[in-house]
Amino acid sequence: MALDKQQITVLGGGIGGLAAATALAQRGAQVTVLEQADAITEVGAGLQIGPNGFAVIRALGVGEALAQCSVRGQGMCLLNGTTAAPVFQLDFQRFAADQHYYFVHRADLVNVLAHTAQQAGVEIMLSQQVADVTLQGDTTQIQMAKGEVLTPDIVIGADGLHSKLRVALNGDRPPFFTKQVAWRTVIPATGDEPAVAKVYMGAGRHLVVYPLRGGTMLNIVAVQERDEWAAEGWNFQDDPANLQRVFADFGSEVQALLARVQTVYLWGLFRHPVAAKWHSGRSAILGDAAHPTLPFMAQGAVMALEDAWVLADSLEKADAIETGLRNYQTRRHTRASKVIDAASKNARNYHLPAGPMRLAAHAALKLGSTVAPSLALKKFDWIYGHDVTQS
Repeated sequence: MALDKQQITVLGGGIGGLAAATALAQRGAQVTVLEQADAITEVGAGLQIGPNGFAVIRALGVGEALAQCSVRGQGMCLLNGTTAAPVFQLDFQRFAADQHYYFVHRADLVNVLAHTAQQAGVEIMLSQQVADVTLQGDTTQIQMAKGEVLTPDIVIGADGLHSKLRVALNGDRPPFFTKQVAWRTVIPATGDEPAVAKVYMGAGRHLVVYPLRGGTMLNIVAVQERDEWAAEGWNFQDDPANLQRVFADFGSEVQALLARVQTVYLWGLFRHPVAAKWHSGRSAILGDAAHPTLPFMAQGAVMALEDAWVLADSLEKADAIETGLRNYQTRRHTRASKVIDAASKNARNYHLPAGPMRLAAHAALKLGSTVAPSLALKKFDWIYGHDVTQS
């Protein structure tokens, strides 16, 4: 189906929304992005773009731009939180030559995608608050907070966890608290940190650190299991002393990092079900709006990138909009669900209590990555080796 002159409105100017807008505009559509913020600002912190996500970035034409504002990851290492002894390692240099892994600040990736979207002809409208979305047959009505009602040819909901279009498609199903909370912060780097994602593990807790912005900054995400509820959202500031107290028994490497934390944010981790219905008529959802994931496989942003490409590709190849959107869900639902399940299981693996079970699990991991490092990486080939731009 030719996308020439199709009027498409994308709700949300984040990573998934901008990637989808770009992919659609590059295929001839007239795309408008409605973003509720009043600027493309430096929100969030670091994220990881594995080879499967970079495949989409490269296909959109922004591979070089991403590389210039990020750090090319050389590996990932699981460590004992108390002793910093290595438990498991993945060597990203064993990837195929065209498979790149990057550590990037979320704001930098958003800026790169916004610039490319605008070059492709996408109109990005800021301060656009959507009050409600209503489905009426094949028509989708967008009720704006200021009173205007929009009825584009196609509507794409990339508006995150609290997507209005997700609710219109599936009803409002509240998430449940996982009894896990996460802190995030960014600190200055010393300049000699390796381009490796380090995961320090302990009973009911773990902490991840990796470099950003050419190695000038370090991104820290720390997770704790606890019964005390915390709000869902990235912008709730917490006292650094609380983070330091939770990880006080971790080793000197972690203590040196946490001593430099000045500002930290805390949020609760909630499980949202994968949406049963991703499309109706001429509307569809993607990314967190369709399948929110916990941050334990570093695949949340990457899944949104994959969605964006497959959505545009499915529409272009179909003979009708409805068929294209149906094919999009068919191509994405199983894979997204599998990645989300893997992320949930990873949390358990990181948080094993001290005792025989942890000793046995860590010994097996260490043996596997030491004796057969290529096989250790191959275990994740179903994630990193998947290239939606070639399907």
